[in-house]
Amino acid sequence: MLSESDLKTALNRISPFIHRTPVLTSAFFDKHFDANIFFKCENFQKCGAFKARGAINAVLKLSTHAAVNGVATHSSGNHAAALARAARIRGIDAFIVMPEDAPKTKIDAVKSYGGRITFCKPGIENRELSLQSVLKKTGAAFIPPYNHLDVIEGQASCGVELMEQVPDLDYIIAPVGGGGLLSGIALAVREITYTSKTRPRVVGAEPLQANDAYLSIKSGTRLTHLKPNTIADGLRTTLGPLTFEIIKDNTHAIFCSTEEQIIRYMRLVWERMKIIIEPSCSVPLGVIESQKELFRGKRVGVVLTGGNVDLNRLPWL
Repeated sequence: MLSESDLKTALNRISPFIHRTPVLTSAFFDKHFDANIFFKCENFQKCGAFKARGAINAVLKLSTHAAVNGVATHSSGNHAAALARAARIRGIDAFIVMPEDAPKTKIDAVKSYGGRITFCKPGIENRELSLQSVLKKTGAAFIPPYNHLDVIEGQASCGVELMEQVPDLDYIIAPVGGGGLLSGIALAVREITYTSKTRPRVVGAEPLQANDAYLSIKSGTRLTHLKPNTIADGLRTTLGPLTFEIIKDNTHAIFCSTEEQIIRYMRLVWERMKIIIEPSCSVPLGVIESQKELFRGKRVGVVLTGGNVDLNRLPWL
């Protein structure tokens, strides 16, 4: 589907427009989990989230003809901001459908990059209906948040970087909502020439109250009827047909975190590491806690996916 050459070309394509984000460690979390945890800090990425990678890759790959009417998408925030920024870099319009309950900080970010927002009621069905109206009106090119090979190719660069920065990982854990990041990392682990004896196993981390990926992989059928109800707003969506197939065939497992774990570990990262992460980022830490024996003594890469938080709506307040 995507070769090593494809993934390395994509990283070279987008490198002028993204950060090569750092990997941080924490003695507190190493001791807490009895493992070596390596945090890939996409909360320091352009737009404050890994979504900058996939959006800029997809927009740069559009032909002149395809890009002439701009781009459009639906998103609760991070992909929306990333696409608006990518469109501004390309010099085209960005039309964004956002749920009306999206965090204010993410709405403000989209506006700051020049995105033209259409608000809709919460729920994936409402997003898609509103988007169809926008596409019909504008003729813009649709760049999905995750179920798009160019977006996945861009997200894979996160995994490519992490494997370069930290050799000999036993596991890489990433949050899974729509599955674009997890798919990209899984393909990177599969395709990139690895100098260590073994390749890391790729694990998805999902809120228990938005666990469509876990249930879909378990059943072998993509489930789309579930109603997510989680504090992790970036994960309130379901796998797409493409991401489902990639994740089904290329990941070791998907595990779930409770809402209590998500909030507790979000706060612990703020307190102990002195960095801002959003709720989606702490889902992998809840997974490590729940599967402590699996990860004990292992070298574990954890992707901190974003840091766009409404400071007036912190979940522990």
